[in-house]
Amino acid sequence: MNSISNYVQLIGNLGRDVEFRDLDNGNAMARVSMATKEVFRETGGSKRVETTWHYLIGWGKVAEMMQVFLKKGSTVVVQGKLRHQLVGEGDKKQLRTEIVVNEFRLMQ
Repeated sequence: MNSISNYVQLIGNLGRDVEFRDLDNGNAMARVSMATKEVFRETGGSKRVETTWHYLIGWGKVAEMMQVFLKKGSTVVVQGKLRHQLVGEGDKKQLRTEIVVNEFRLMQ
C-alpha cells in the first residue's frame, strides 16, 4: 500500500495570474485559483457542466516556478496535498481547502 495518505492530483485551467510574494522570512509564496470541470448527462440526454474552483498555494522554489510559468487560462496538472485553513475574522470565519502544490506540469 502507498504510504502517502494526503495526495491530490488535478487537471484544470487557471482562473487568474499567479499572485507571488517574497516573504520577510526569505521564503516565497505563490497563490492562484484553478477550475476543474465535470460533465454530466441529464435524464433527457442533455449535458450539464459543473465547474469547481480550487485554491492552489506553492512555497519556495515551487512558488518561484509557478510565477514564471503559470498564466491565466493555462491548462495545468498539479500534484500536492490538501490543507484546510480558517480564513476571515470573527463571525465571518470560513474553512477553506487549499492544495499545497508539490509539482506541476503545463499541458500543451
